[in-house]
Amino acid sequence: MDAGGPIRAGLLLLVCACVAAGSPIGTSEINCATGSNGNVGQVNEGYSGEVEVVRGITGGVKLVAHVFPAHLQFLELSFAPGDATATVRTKRPLDADELAPTDSTLYYSIMCDDVTKYNNTRTLKINDLNDNSPIFGQKSYSASVSETHSVDAVVLQVSAVDADSTPANNRVAYSIEPTSEDFMVTNSGAFILKRSLNYNTVQKYDFIVTAKDNGGLNDSASVLITVEDFDNLNPYFSHNVYQAFIPENQVGPFRILEPEAIKAQDGDLGINMTLTYSISSVSPDKYWTNFQVDSSSGVVSVLTALDREEMDSSVISVSIKAAQTDDARKTAGAAVSVSVEDVNDNPPEFDQPGYSVSLLENSPAGGVVFKAAVGDPDQGGFVGTLRIIPESSPFSVGSDGTVRVKNPSALDRETTESFRFQIEARETDLPNAVVMVEVNVTLLDENDNSPSFSSKTYEGKVFANQTVGMHLVQVKAEDRDAGANGQIKYSMDFGNEKGFFSIDEDSGDVSLARTIPLLENQILKFPLYITARDGGAISRSSSAQVNIRAPGDCKPQFLHKVYRGTVEEERDPGVLILRVDFLAVAPEIPVTLRVETEADKFVISESGEFSTRVKLDYDEAPHNYSVGISISDGVNSNTAVVEVQVTDVNDNSPVFASGSVTMAVAEDAEVGSNVTAVPATDKDSGFNQEIRYSLRGGEGRFSVDPLSGMVSVAGALDRETKAEYDLLLVAEDQGRPSRSATASLLVQVSDVNDNVPEFSEAEYRADVFETETVGASLLTLSAADPDEEANGRVTFSIFQQSPSSGPPVFELDSSSGVLRLARPLDYSEVKVYRLQVQASDGGAPSLVGNSSVVVTVKDVNNNPPEFSKEIYNVAVPENLASGALVLTLEVTDRDEGGFSNGYFLYANDTFDINKHGVVSLRNDVTLDRETKDSYMIQVVAVDQVAAGLSATARLNVSVLDYNDNAPQFPSLPDPFLIAEGEYSEVAPGDVHTIEATDADLGPNGEVALSLLRPHPLFRFRGDGTLQAVGSLDRERQETYELLVKASDDGRPQRENITSIRVSLLDVNDNVPQFSSSSYVSTVLLKEAEEGKLLLTLSASDRDAGNNSLIAYSFSEGSCPYLALNSETGAVTLTSDLADVTNDTTLVLTAMAKDHGRPPLNSTARVVVNLRVVSLTEGVAFLSSSYNFSLPENQAAGALVGEVSAWSGSGLGVAYALKTHADRFSVGPSGALVTRTGLDREEQEWYILDVEAVDTRTPPTSAIAMVRVQVQDVNESPRFPSEVHRASVFSIAPYKTPVVRVEASDPDQGEAAQLVYGLTEDSPHFDVDPSSGLLFVVSAAGLAGQTAAVEVEARDPRGLFATTRVEVEVQGSASSGDVVVLSINQPANAVEKKLREVESSLGSALGWTVSILEVSSATRGSSESRAPRVVVEARVGFLSFDGGAVVPSEEVTEKLRSQSAAVRAELVKVFGEGLQFQVEVEVKSPSPASSQAVVIALSVMLALSMLGMIVAVALIVRFKWTQKLPESDKESFDIDRRDEFYTNGSKDLLKTSQQGQKSDEKRDKDQQQRTDRETEDGDSRTSSL
Repeated sequence: MDAGGPIRAGLLLLVCACVAAGSPIGTSEINCATGSNGNVGQVNEGYSGEVEVVRGITGGVKLVAHVFPAHLQFLELSFAPGDATATVRTKRPLDADELAPTDSTLYYSIMCDDVTKYNNTRTLKINDLNDNSPIFGQKSYSASVSETHSVDAVVLQVSAVDADSTPANNRVAYSIEPTSEDFMVTNSGAFILKRSLNYNTVQKYDFIVTAKDNGGLNDSASVLITVEDFDNLNPYFSHNVYQAFIPENQVGPFRILEPEAIKAQDGDLGINMTLTYSISSVSPDKYWTNFQVDSSSGVVSVLTALDREEMDSSVISVSIKAAQTDDARKTAGAAVSVSVEDVNDNPPEFDQPGYSVSLLENSPAGGVVFKAAVGDPDQGGFVGTLRIIPESSPFSVGSDGTVRVKNPSALDRETTESFRFQIEARETDLPNAVVMVEVNVTLLDENDNSPSFSSKTYEGKVFANQTVGMHLVQVKAEDRDAGANGQIKYSMDFGNEKGFFSIDEDSGDVSLARTIPLLENQILKFPLYITARDGGAISRSSSAQVNIRAPGDCKPQFLHKVYRGTVEEERDPGVLILRVDFLAVAPEIPVTLRVETEADKFVISESGEFSTRVKLDYDEAPHNYSVGISISDGVNSNTAVVEVQVTDVNDNSPVFASGSVTMAVAEDAEVGSNVTAVPATDKDSGFNQEIRYSLRGGEGRFSVDPLSGMVSVAGALDRETKAEYDLLLVAEDQGRPSRSATASLLVQVSDVNDNVPEFSEAEYRADVFETETVGASLLTLSAADPDEEANGRVTFSIFQQSPSSGPPVFELDSSSGVLRLARPLDYSEVKVYRLQVQASDGGAPSLVGNSSVVVTVKDVNNNPPEFSKEIYNVAVPENLASGALVLTLEVTDRDEGGFSNGYFLYANDTFDINKHGVVSLRNDVTLDRETKDSYMIQVVAVDQVAAGLSATARLNVSVLDYNDNAPQFPSLPDPFLIAEGEYSEVAPGDVHTIEATDADLGPNGEVALSLLRPHPLFRFRGDGTLQAVGSLDRERQETYELLVKASDDGRPQRENITSIRVSLLDVNDNVPQFSSSSYVSTVLLKEAEEGKLLLTLSASDRDAGNNSLIAYSFSEGSCPYLALNSETGAVTLTSDLADVTNDTTLVLTAMAKDHGRPPLNSTARVVVNLRVVSLTEGVAFLSSSYNFSLPENQAAGALVGEVSAWSGSGLGVAYALKTHADRFSVGPSGALVTRTGLDREEQEWYILDVEAVDTRTPPTSAIAMVRVQVQDVNESPRFPSEVHRASVFSIAPYKTPVVRVEASDPDQGEAAQLVYGLTEDSPHFDVDPSSGLLFVVSAAGLAGQTAAVEVEARDPRGLFATTRVEVEVQGSASSGDVVVLSINQPANAVEKKLREVESSLGSALGWTVSILEVSSATRGSSESRAPRVVVEARVGFLSFDGGAVVPSEEVTEKLRSQSAAVRAELVKVFGEGLQFQVEVEVKSPSPASSQAVVIALSVMLALSMLGMIVAVALIVRFKWTQKLPESDKESFDIDRRDEFYTNGSKDLLKTSQQGQKSDEKRDKDQQQRTDRETEDGDSRTSSL
């Protein structure tokens, strides 16, 4: 006993310790007498510790199984013999999930270990905890589903099991990601198809299905659903319409197809059945045989070439059909619009086979002969050149076929009556076809020839036997003209004053009209002037003289008794001395003249000419003669004397005493000193004897006295230049002609010491290394003295050395001139020596010549080169041109020559360094900062090639950014998701933030996002967040396609465009709609059975996903006989109704509730008639719901549809409309018609309740639901006003906005997309096709006018509306009135404050200021090769004073005088630091001066009016070009400019440009006009 005591005490202590640590779940007293049953209580699973403490033990106890032996694995008994208590504790944590088969209850028993062994059974309830996640049976599921699979059918079943034991913890809910409108998963794990599949849209679906319990524990698995294609679609072409362009002579496949080659494919992409192509039609039909299509490839070819000239239209439509090879009924069609382009396959054609024209001779140059019309059946007509063959023809032909006179001098009918030539027409384009046409030009006569007499004078005589009418002479004239122009009439105009003569006007015969009284010894002379005149309209004439001689009686006699004359001696016989005059009637009566004395020396002729018979001599014969002469006619005679004087003739030449003389003269003889005299003599007398001397030769060094013949020195002599002179002395007498003689004179020049010795070089140079040895010859001097003998003998000496030294460094050989080194050299002491040397001759006195010698001491290379810096830092732009200069490395070398012979060593394949240290970018390299932004180059400078010394420097090149990268979009989700809802500008909704990047730096890399085309529902925030700013309704439109533009802020600006898709997430905003407002069913009690279907409720919800899932329930009323399936809406019986004995009507309210958050619901009335006898107890519709549709805008009374109800045989039914009775009505037959016109844009769907009431007593009724959809009908667009008015300056540049005309279209979707255009092309205005913005093309010439254009807005289906736009073009302002102000602010900062700037300028100037344009400009400067850029904004504006434009000069002057006030006002807008300056532009020539120039030119060209017009046009255009260059600059509409002061105006204009591009195919001519806008440059202009 004592031995056990300590043990028990220890056990007790242990029990106490346990109790203290934690209380047991329960305690009990053991019953070993009868046994007991007890419930210990409950505990959460996972429990470990004491379960039960059992007291009152008197013997032994054991822990044994109770019902479930496996439960003992959780428990153990702590008991020691003799103890009064025992403890049941856990062996491992309790688990309710393992005990699930026993309802999570633990069974055990404590058995009394005695004879009877009674059991004390216990139960312990284990509470289940959510400690198990659902587990899928497999990690991936897959299924293949045909695209024809039925909607609402199960596609796939997944299953996940949660090991928890209670439904609260093991109930699993399934969900899928991503959410899908095509599939849903039920809580049973069934994947159900919700809408029809389309293989072409989606070929497979990848889902992650998640199983989640109520506690949030979950598991996931992948689900792959593959869509199997079904052959249910026809083929389709890539495009409905193709355009082909073929030359008319083409044979073979189409070469140019737009937008791409013809291709069709099976609409079932997964099957992709092969297709066969064929031509289904050709329009016009006659060209069918010209085309064929390859049945396999779809390539369309031309079989037979077309002739465009024979076609009515140059466009042929070829319809192509593609059919499946397995089913020819499945086809697709496309049209090919074939444009047949002209080929130059027709030669030119003249309008006549030949031309025969008449032309008046002498037509002026440029006169039109005729016009040859040249045509060409090819497109564009004749394009080529015309020329006349031969080119010598006197005609020319212009490009328009006008033949003109080229050489009027050749148009002489009398020379050539007609001309034949050809006109050649040669095409410019290949094959340069040539055609010729013959031209015959016949010259018409013009009276251009005067009559021409056969002789200028005619002679006639009248003798003593004269008679009246006797013929005297006939004149004869001819005229080369034809017809009347050549018919001649003669008349006697002068000389017949006394009427002695008459002339026949036709024959020209001159006759004696009356007797002439003759005079003795005289001949009467009558000069008559005869005129020959032709018969031209303006007659021409010429004259001739007729001399009529009338001699009287003859008595010859001399008129003088003595005649005197002179004659020179020695003249040959026959010299006329004089003519004696006499009276005689010769030659009518001949007379004889004779020399009576000295007849051997003189002779006289019959006409009285007295001349010499022999040569006379003055020197040896008489000087005077008296000669007798006589005249006689044989009857009468007379005598006279001729006194003849013979004059002397110069017939003797001077004679020198000696023909050759030699004389000597010293070279220093003075000018004027005599050399010698050489005289001559002449035998003649008088002037013929006087002699004058002259000198030839001597180069001007000698002269001769003209009278004495003394030769003297005339110029300085130089023996060394010329030692002797050969002179020719000339003696000439004064006779006429003069005679002369010559003598030679040799003058020898004797030497004088007059030449200084002259060195061969003015300065000698010698390079000597400092290491040269003493005594070495450096160079040889030479000097020349042209004097003779001692005067020319030279000796050399050094008379000065600089710097001096003692003894001298150099020595000079006096005779040879060799310079030698006398002392060692040292480069460090002296680098250059200068020697003054002299050369002396041997003359007396001696003459000395000087020179200098520069001796350069050459260094030995012992100094390395030196860089000006150890490190060079330079920054260059990355767009630096290849080969461009970067900087120049400055290198010096203290050695001789510096670094001139040096070179550089470096290792770099990007930059080059030339020998001058110029660093440049290599020609084949370009920089890219984004690839490499800096370069470090180690440069070694070596001073010479051989044994050179070196230095090292480092060149750091930083690459500055240039805007050469376009913004890039990141990987974007597709689609973007946002919940549908009501958004606005004030309360926008964030869709997604796009973080676009740009590899450039600074503004070049700052990216701004915008929508390419403004959208009323979306916009971008500054941080790149796409926001919804309008109402989004998924049920109206689920997806939006947007074009996003990312633009950087660089210059030039770069941009990138991408498309995104925004899909709307469903929000539970639609209430479920029952198919009927009430449901009625009747059942016979005898046919009732449990589960019998009475009726099915049906409701729909326009929402998607869970928001559209509907659960049905009864919300009001309850009945034990009816059950409602919450998912299907089926109403069934719960029993066989055995306890119902009477007719009973059950009325309940059914509710359809969706699964949205919060859920929405609607109700319907449910009536179930339980009948003992008959089912046919009331009226019923043949269908519980009806669906009708009708087009909008139909007139009232339009039929919607017809409903029908039946109430049994013989009973009538009446219909009534319970809802929307204001819009619809129902007739007795059940026909539904409209009461008013319906507008789809106002409301698309109507839900009608139609009630049918029968005629029974009491009547029964039924209600059917009718859905009516209003279908869209294309309606015409509408402009808000029939006329729009705007104004603009005539100086407005191209693309200046005028006004935006905006039409509205009540249609929706595609039908509401409007395209704007002009009804007729205008040279002054155009309209943007997408925005309706009317802009300026050219308003020049419209100043002061109102121009009108008509703008149309057309929808895609062809309906359109028009409005008239009247634009007042104001000309009060010119480009010269625009003042430009430069402000040191970015252009975009100025744009945002335009109103403030206008107000500030107006306040400072006292005028109204209107800003025309704001553009950006940069001014760059270079300092130490570091670029510096100043950003400025150029603000162009006009000033108005009471509506009148203020001249720019006055504005500029006021800006300068009020600069402080202007700056103060602008500082209020932009802050301190603002600077501005007025830009002064060079004025164009004034209109007045320009007009003067034009007038002067026009007078010179005799085209004054035409010249003035052309000149004014050129001046205007010139000023436009100077002041307003075509660029991206835009201006604004004067009266409506507030429209364009918004930030949106930029996008508006950009949209305008894009719309313009989209309009190319509609109007190519318009596109050519709008293509004048150039790309961006360094200056960017914002449009206002």
